[in-house]
Amino acid sequence: MMPLKPLLRLFAILLFAVPSLSIQAQQDDILRAEDAFSFSVARDADDQLVLHWEIEDGYYLYRDHLGARDSTSGNAIVLETEPGVVETDDSNFGPSEVYYHQAVARLGDTAPAEIAVTYQGCKKDSICYPPLTLTVDTHSLQVSEPVMGFGIPTPAPSGTGSGFSLAEESLGGGMIGALLESGGAMWVIASFLVFGLLLAFTPCVLPMYPILSATLAREGEALTARRGFVLSSSYVLAMAAAFGLLGVVAAWSGQNLQMVLQSPYAVGAVALLFVVLATSMFGLFELELPTAWVSRLTGVQAGKRGSIGGAAGMGFLSALIVGPCVTAPLAAALLYIAQTGDAVLGAAALFALGLGQGIPLIAFGTMGSKALPRAGAWMVQVKYVFGFVFLAAAIWMAERILPAQVTMTLWAILLLTAAVFIGVADRLTVDAPAGARFRKAAGLVLSLGGVIVAIGAASGATDPLRPLAHFGAGGGGQPAGQAEMAFLNAHSTPEVEQALATANDRPTLVYFTADWCVTCKSIERDVLPAADIVAGLSEFQRVEIDLTTLNDANQGLMNDLAVIGPPTMIFFDRTAAEASGSRLVGDVTTQTLQASIALADR
Repeated sequence: MMPLKPLLRLFAILLFAVPSLSIQAQQDDILRAEDAFSFSVARDADDQLVLHWEIEDGYYLYRDHLGARDSTSGNAIVLETEPGVVETDDSNFGPSEVYYHQAVARLGDTAPAEIAVTYQGCKKDSICYPPLTLTVDTHSLQVSEPVMGFGIPTPAPSGTGSGFSLAEESLGGGMIGALLESGGAMWVIASFLVFGLLLAFTPCVLPMYPILSATLAREGEALTARRGFVLSSSYVLAMAAAFGLLGVVAAWSGQNLQMVLQSPYAVGAVALLFVVLATSMFGLFELELPTAWVSRLTGVQAGKRGSIGGAAGMGFLSALIVGPCVTAPLAAALLYIAQTGDAVLGAAALFALGLGQGIPLIAFGTMGSKALPRAGAWMVQVKYVFGFVFLAAAIWMAERILPAQVTMTLWAILLLTAAVFIGVADRLTVDAPAGARFRKAAGLVLSLGGVIVAIGAASGATDPLRPLAHFGAGGGGQPAGQAEMAFLNAHSTPEVEQALATANDRPTLVYFTADWCVTCKSIERDVLPAADIVAGLSEFQRVEIDLTTLNDANQGLMNDLAVIGPPTMIFFDRTAAEASGSRLVGDVTTQTLQASIALADR
């Protein structure tokens, strides 16, 4: 049995050492990227355009990361640069040529009217900044404010586009900045731990409970409360580490890793993993893959300690791919990292957020282990139950990449198969005990549910929770008693600006959603159709941004509107200005939505 002291010691290190690193980072006075690498442009005696960077002591720019392109056509422009200093031990990109103190790049005489210049640098033995991009008017030599990163938004300080303006709180240091100012780095860490606890039972986290349960059930009769604590703690620590990784990746590449990993390949791979895990629960594993490989994958080995790695791996995947929800604290941390370059504090806050979300999971894993049977035929039945849990998780993941009718059919098949396993087709004797009769009844209920879902799939329904709702609307797809709200579809900043310009003196709601967004589906099923919300938004122009597939256009729109990911709702008043205090990120209720509607429709 694994001793508890090392695990508790690890908890202490992670809870107190990480914040200490954050405080140290504050004491190091890490500069903003635009201050560490001061950019200017001029023309030399030969009328050549010269780009110049003044680099602060202790900082450096990468030669290979200096680039330019035509802002209109997007074509790359060759830069003439001098050799730099070769850093053989660079921890970020390996051996690289870098510039200390200053860097100079020259363009030819035929530079286009406007160019986009990109550069990236680091602080020696410290953080590495995301790439910065700015535009240069080659005639007037005017330079725009730099934009940090490729996918994480960092709007210009003015917060204005050509057709809209954002609220001040959407552009500043945000939640972390306010907490940092009021109580320092430790206050930020403690606050995000509490935020995590408050988010522990939201739609983003709830799927992790059955996944953790199924992981624990694999232990069989070896599972004790102590073992449940070790496994669930491993799951949660890996989950929290994944949240911290979001901050590191955001600082390095400017990407929200959760959104990047919602590709069909990543989602399909995780869905397939759940299917493989389900087959192992049904005892069919050896028919699919070599036992040694599968044992390593699922963490089931001869010793009792073998599943710790499997639990940790499942926790890591759960945070990044299974539950890719953007909550207000998560968005605040990623925006803070993008706007300040402080990856240490941002990642530490995200780690604390993950720990907070995982504390109930640890309690669940520790106490819930006592409810599982220890041996005998019951244990086989329990494994079957969690086999179906894994299959349900696989279908739930596949909903993000498969047509709705296909996944509806899969749900119907799953329900009917579960009914067969319960014993719906078994014959009851006259003297059958009550337990057998209840199982038979449960099987009949599941069979009925499977038939209803199958009818819904065959008739064009898309929601397995309401498979027959479209019949009540005469086939229109909207349940009786609910009004359907129309949304304009937009995909880029110019399209949103055009919508705001033609709003005809109406306020506007811009809603960011995605097929893979769990919370979005809850909002669209339970909140938006509510009668009070339909009435409140009736005077609004409603614009929907679908982020299911990321591309340059919608990432640019996210950048311009300071959006991290879905679900996000932005409310513009009649003057195309964002109503202060109205923005909603993450879980939305009818009460919070009504409050934001009132702020924008004054």
